[in-house]
Amino acid sequence: MQLHDYCQDTAVKAKAAAAKMTSVSGAQKNCFLKRAAELIHEKSSFLLAENQKDIDVAPTFDLTDAEIDRLTLNPKRLGEIITALNEIAMFPDPIGSIIESTVRPNGIEVQKVRVPLGVVFFIYESRPNVTPDAAAICIKSGNAVILRGGKEAINSNIAFADILRQSAAETGLPEDAVQLVRTTDRDAVGKFLKMSDKITVTIPRGGEGLIRRVAAEAAMPVIKHFAGNCHIYLDEFADCDIAEKVTVNAKCQRMGVCNAAESLVVHRAVAESILPRIAQALIDKGIELRCCPRTLTVLNGKHGFPLVPAVEADYKTEFHGPVMSVKLVDSLDEAIEWINKYSDGHTEAIITKDLNAAREFTARIDSSAVMVNASTRFNDGGQFGLGAEIGISTDKFHARGPCGINELTTYKYIVYGNGQIRE
Repeated sequence: MQLHDYCQDTAVKAKAAAAKMTSVSGAQKNCFLKRAAELIHEKSSFLLAENQKDIDVAPTFDLTDAEIDRLTLNPKRLGEIITALNEIAMFPDPIGSIIESTVRPNGIEVQKVRVPLGVVFFIYESRPNVTPDAAAICIKSGNAVILRGGKEAINSNIAFADILRQSAAETGLPEDAVQLVRTTDRDAVGKFLKMSDKITVTIPRGGEGLIRRVAAEAAMPVIKHFAGNCHIYLDEFADCDIAEKVTVNAKCQRMGVCNAAESLVVHRAVAESILPRIAQALIDKGIELRCCPRTLTVLNGKHGFPLVPAVEADYKTEFHGPVMSVKLVDSLDEAIEWINKYSDGHTEAIITKDLNAAREFTARIDSSAVMVNASTRFNDGGQFGLGAEIGISTDKFHARGPCGINELTTYKYIVYGNGQIRE
């Protein structure tokens, strides 16, 4: 089959499956999730063997050690997938829930009811665990999904997709509600991105280059974030112990993720008292600090820290590694203006004991999540109690922040009457 025909056929099947999913009960969806978890357990040896095929050829794709680690499955990671599927099954079914209901003066009842989006085209890289996670969220929210994983995980993804389709068949769901794009031809993505008559929304999850390509080419809405230049602001009323603990965690706990802190903004009132301690803690963790001139004066003048003068690009960069920019400011207003200027709208945090400063910061910072005395690493669907997530959005339409089950739904109005007519 030609590539164009293959993509068309896949999308047509997905749209048909999405139509059938509107009448699938919550109990059926939960049975699908639980059976998929059982099958993953039963076929764990097969999954690990297929994953090993991907690992064996990983060097030919010039993957880094960190990328190979993300690609790798093991019994512990399979156990985490099984746990996630069972947890998603326990969440309330969003479909059919009434968001709002009013009775008008003429007696008609107007209900705002949650419904599925339709067909989700999900594009992702490297991590094969994303295949069952994404499928689970899409099915639980009543959608059909077309999964397009990276070529480096093709064997693992096919194995997972076959299990998910088997579970669908055994539990009475349309098999084509879960489809994996089984060609590694890059042109397939472009073809799917033009099918706005069949695909409702596209969600890319991967590097900035991939996401910008999808946003530029897609004929349908895209739920996305381009980058995550996340900030920690140490206010003039910051607690020193909290400041150190949160900053080190936000930067160092996992450096390659989108909610890791990349920039430190410090009020001049704590430059002498707190900043040296924070700088030492970060340097002890192997972090290179790229500092504004005022920060260099404070830290180099008295402490002799090994610092690097910052350039403009450093304040805009998501480093994904052991580098952090540092900026000294004179006020809360300046901190907010600085962060809104250089942020990607992902996650920011303020460290302060002043409730008014916290309120001002949370009100005026224009990001998908704002933390008060807590690590940026908490901007995550699981940490927010949403279950697994399909990604984090920095858009304002249709979803913002971690996208869980509810974010893969929309609504329609249902009106009940008793013969009313409009005069």
